This record gives sequence, C-alpha cells and structure tokens, in this order.
Amino acid sequence: MDLERKQLSTEEEDRIIEAEFQDVLAGYLKSNHRKKVEIIERAFRFAKKAHGGIRRRSGEPYILHPIAVAKIASQEIGLGSTSICAALLHDVVEDTDYTVEDIQQQFGPKIAELVSGLTKISGGIFGDKASLQAENFRKLLLTMSEDIRVVLIKMADRLHNMRTLGSMAPNKQYKIAGETLYIYAPLAYRLGLFNIKTELEDLSFKYEHPAAYKQISDQLRDSENRRQAVYSDFSTPILERLNGMGLHYEAKARVKSAYSIWRKMETKHIPFEEVYDLYAVRIIFDCDDQANEKAVAWNIYAAITDLYRLHPERTRDWISTPKANGYQALHLTVMGPDGNWIEVQIRSRRMDEIAEKGFAAHWKYKVGEGEEESELHAWLGTIKDILDDPNPNAVDFLDTLKLNLFAAEIVVFTPKGELLTLPAKASVLDVAFTLHTEIGSHCIAGKVNHKLVPLSHRLNSGDQVEVLTSQSQKPKPEWESFLTSAKARTRLRKALRSEITPTIENGRRILQQFMDDAEVKLTNEVLTKMMGYYHVGSRDDFFYKLGAGEVSLEGYVLKDSPKASPGLLKKIFRIGSGKSKPQQSQTGPTILTPGKVNMKEVYELSYNDHEQNFVFGDCCRPVPGDDVMGFVNDDGNVEVHSLTCPRAQVLKAGYGPRIVATRWSTVLSTFPAMILIEGVDRHGILHELTQLISNQLNIDIRSLHIDTDKEVFHCRLGVLVRDTDVINELCAKIKKIAGVQSAVREAESGEES
Repeated sequence: MDLERKQLSTEEEDRIIEAEFQDVLAGYLKSNHRKKVEIIERAFRFAKKAHGGIRRRSGEPYILHPIAVAKIASQEIGLGSTSICAALLHDVVEDTDYTVEDIQQQFGPKIAELVSGLTKISGGIFGDKASLQAENFRKLLLTMSEDIRVVLIKMADRLHNMRTLGSMAPNKQYKIAGETLYIYAPLAYRLGLFNIKTELEDLSFKYEHPAAYKQISDQLRDSENRRQAVYSDFSTPILERLNGMGLHYEAKARVKSAYSIWRKMETKHIPFEEVYDLYAVRIIFDCDDQANEKAVAWNIYAAITDLYRLHPERTRDWISTPKANGYQALHLTVMGPDGNWIEVQIRSRRMDEIAEKGFAAHWKYKVGEGEEESELHAWLGTIKDILDDPNPNAVDFLDTLKLNLFAAEIVVFTPKGELLTLPAKASVLDVAFTLHTEIGSHCIAGKVNHKLVPLSHRLNSGDQVEVLTSQSQKPKPEWESFLTSAKARTRLRKALRSEITPTIENGRRILQQFMDDAEVKLTNEVLTKMMGYYHVGSRDDFFYKLGAGEVSLEGYVLKDSPKASPGLLKKIFRIGSGKSKPQQSQTGPTILTPGKVNMKEVYELSYNDHEQNFVFGDCCRPVPGDDVMGFVNDDGNVEVHSLTCPRAQVLKAGYGPRIVATRWSTVLSTFPAMILIEGVDRHGILHELTQLISNQLNIDIRSLHIDTDKEVFHCRLGVLVRDTDVINELCAKIKKIAGVQSAVREAESGEES
C-alpha cells in the first residue's frame, strides 16, 4: 500500500494504520497461541509513537512496515505474541532514540533479546566491505542458534521489503534482489518456509529479469484453462477412488512458480511449451492419529498407481525419512491421460501445516521435545560447524554456506544402521570426518555396499558406508578437494592446523614487515586485494604460501604507499578522477573514463570497435539483449556481468553499494556466443549449416566442433553476434534444417547445465 503524503489527512492515515493493526490482531486471535492481546497492543502503541512522523521511501507512514512484518510473522509463519511484539518493535532501537534497555523495561527480557538480535543484523546481512559481510552473517547465524525466532522475524522483514521493492532505486533493487536470491530464499527453504521461499524467488526474478518474468506470467495466465482441463481429466478418476475409500481429504493442483519454470527453461534449454511438469497434484488427507498417517498415505499411493502408470525412478518417501528441514510427504510421478508425467504429492493435514509454515515456528514453543526439535538441533549444529571454520575470508565463507547449508542432501547409513544426512556429492572421507575427527584423520579407504572404494569415492543416497582406518595414516592438505560438508572441512583444517601453524605465523610476520617498510596500514581491504592478486582463497592459505616461500611480495605495488612509483600511480584508473587519461587495453578498444557514476541512475553501456565505457568480467560474456548489471571494480571500471552469472550473485549479495543498474545503449561491435546443436546425422548437414550461417545470415564462425555417436550428432558452434536477437534468429533457422532437433545458446560459464 502506497500512501502519498498530500492525498490523505492525518485522520485518514490513522484509520488505515489502526485497520492494519486490527487485521494482525484478528489473525492472532484465530491461532492456537495463548491470547496475550494486551502486550501486543502496548507494543503497537509504543512503536507507533517511536516512529511518529517517519515515512518510508514510498511515502507511507513507517509504522505500516513493522505492522506488515508482524502480520507475516503471525499469519504466514505461525509465530506467537512474543514474536509479534518483537516484529512491531524490530526497528525502534535502530531508527529512534530508544534503547534495548527501554524495551526490556517496558516489555521484559525475552522481547528485548529478540529486538536486540534483530538490531544486530539490521540493514541487510552485508556491509560495504568483504570482512564485514562475513562477520555480520556470523552474527545472524549465531543469533539463530540462540533463538530461531530472530531469523524467522528477519525472514518476515525481508519478505515485506521485497514486496515493496518497487519504490527503491534500481541499484538498490539489484542489491536487495541479489542478496535475497543468494541467501534468504535458500535459508527460507532450509527453515521449511516453502511458501516464503517461492515468493522470495519470484520477487527476485521479477526485479532481475522483468521481461522474462512478465512473459512467463502471461504464458501461465493464457494456459490456465488448458491446464485446468488436463487437471480435471487426470484427477476425476482419483477423486472417485478416494471417495470410495471413505477418506476426508482436499485435492488441488499446485502450479510451478515463474522462477522455477524459468530455471528449467534455462538449464534444459527448452521453451515454455516443453515444460511439461508445470504443476503437481497435491492430496491432503485428514488423520486424527499421527501413527496412522504413513499407512493412509501408502493406501492413497496404491489407489493412484492402480489407475495410472508409475514412473519407477521418481518416487520419494519423505514420510519415513523426512528432509532435514522437517518436510514430510510421499511423492510419486505417474503418466496422465495426455501422455505427460504428472507429480502427485500425498501428505496429511499436519504435514501440510509444517510444510506451509515451517516446522521451526512450532519448535519448543508449541510441540516441546520431539523429532522436530532434534532435526532443528542437527541443523543448528551444521551452522556451528561452519562458524567454527578457522577460515575468515568472506567470499569463501559465503560459498561454504551456499555449498553446504543450502545444498541438496543425500542420506547414507553406517554398518550399524545409523542414518547420516550429508550434502550431495559427499565422499567416504566426509562420512569419516562426520563421525569423528580421529576417524577422518586416519581414514585410508571405505567399503560402500560391501565393495572396497577409495576415500575420495562419491556417495549416493541409500549407500551403506564403512570407514577403514590405519594409525599410520595422517591427514593431507589435498584431502580438502574430496570433501563437501562444512563439518568435514572444518575438522580436516583443524587436524592440519597444528602442523602448519608455524609456517602461517612466519607468513604473517613477512607480510607485516612488508607493510611496515611500505608505510601502509594492513587493513582488511588491502589484504583482500592482495589475496585476489595472488589468486589465494583464504588468509591462512595466503600466509602459509608466504611463509613457505611459495609466493613472493617482491614486485607487488601498494597503491596507497608513499613509496610507490609515481609513474605507476598515474596509470591507476578510478571512477570520478577527471584527471585520469583513458586506459588502453592491450587486446581491445580504449576504455573511456565513465566519469562519476550515479549509483541511483541507470548506467548506459556504450561499446564500439574503438572505445567503450565498461569492461567484461572474466567469468561470463553477455551480449546486448541479455539482462546485465554493473559492478564498480577496484580499478574504478564498470564491470559488466550477466545477471545469471554465479559471480554476479556473489557480487550483488556482498558488494551492494558498488552495484550499478545498467542497460545497453550504443553498441556497435560483435560479441562471442556459443550455440549447442543436436540432431540426426545425415550426409551434407554440415555443409547446409555453414552455408546458412556464413552466406545467408552473414555471421562470422569462430569455432565448430562436432561429435557423432552412430546416427546422432552434437555440435558446439562459436559465432560472433551483435545481440540476442541475432542469436534467437540463428537458432530458429538452424532448427529448420532437416535432421536438427534442437539449437540453443549455451548457458553462461558456471551455470547449471
């Protein structure tokens, strides 16, 4: 809701604020929490007074934001009065003169602790500097391990910020959307907040790729009647069978989110029309006795598989073995009457409640000791393992979170039948270190399903794993490349640490002496730049290489040193330095000084064969027409990345103030692109392909690589193009060649394939 200041009187605004708050109260009174209305009303009056006269960027009174956060926390996550009060008060300490002590005096220690935890992580997870990002995120995770409700309220805060993101400047939209997609959406999934995770992904997608979002949304709307007809044909026989069984249930079609559809289109290189699993059928049954839920679910499974052909490899029993976030359901995939595969999700009303709102909301405050609490403790244990990692490098820290906290999972078993949940692609060595540091340190091999395998062997879900050890074995640094889980990496590093600590300390002394000689203070920013220069991922690795003599500081120039070469300093190119001369690239056109970049405005990208006002990152190579963003790098250049580039995700999440909203403007040059072509081989098809590209379309071919396997061929075609329209036209015409089955642009480097 956007309230313009001049449109509404104070009385009208007060009526709207009061109505919004009463909506929060009404939802709370319908819940099964203890009814503590008085303290909620006091918190609202306190927050309203504290934020009096303050407005959001959209023009609406600021108090509407904490009211909205409280509503999400209560009605969409399922939290109680303590959390509602904390949500109403969450910005009071940050934005007004009130202190945590004031909150404690008025509302007690528990609400004050939650507000304090939310204040520590205010303003988003990340700061301007890499070292602060890691530290602030550690605060978030530490707070999570103390009281999960802090993170749940923070999730509600982020969701409302995303819902109102339209009023922000373009570069802020990029930063917040990128941070949301990189951290908050996976975190919501891990907490079991499936609805919130989906909405965060879709909102991030909407602001990062507005054209693609609109196109898919329109296609979903246009195909709704056809989908409904398919669902009706598929579900009618199932409903008749379930009614005959005397079950009380609800059946509905759950449509894939726009973001999920887009990701499938991107990774599978298929158009919207070929995304056949656009929806899943969900059956939610009522069952008074939790002990009978599994039996009822399998009875429904049997009824459906009597009617339709089952896909044998796509049945998932998450009732017997719940996901780490508490999700329980029975999934199966069957072939519908139209010949397409359709997923059916079967779960009880209790399972559905947990899946929709997240089991963390029920932990301790409603269900007490039980399986859900033990699952949450296990997850919090994973977080603590990451926090214990001696590696403080921020980007590496975030990557560790991305790879471990949010990774897909596998379940393996020890010879005694103990169940271990590990990240996908975990190895025998992961199992060894998960069991105990001593077992990992002395691991020599393993037995998987009774077959001898090396310690680097990657595991699959359901494997039985036995670890073989020897007292003569010692941990080795190269083992880290075999490890996937945070716990295993942390324990290996600790095992190695006692041996390498003297070398690390020697490297630290060498660096400090170098800085002293140059008369420059050793800051986190300087150290991060040096690590990037030497391509080293962590501080300890850098110190170790220095101490071991593997790298030398000889020749490294500190830009801020009074002893640095004046001639060299003149070559340093920075945004806003009107005195700098254009920098000549050795392999490309002149890089023009962009001048002072206004971060709040959209930066126009200009490029021709002689000059340009941006540079490309070395991780992706977008072409005009791609959704891109700018990043002001350490040299002051606007560095352009595709929005789907994995490096761009890190930059948006970690360096928000340096993100620039961009759009293609004057571009008079060609750019490399790779096309993947598949088809049925025949005589003359290669000649037709090259004739089409070179003669008819007048496109330069840079590379051509073809593999054939009997009658089938696969081709990687490198071309130079001016924009994405040329790529789309090229792919469309290639697909018209007899025998060609598909022609798509290859995904950016690092994307899923």
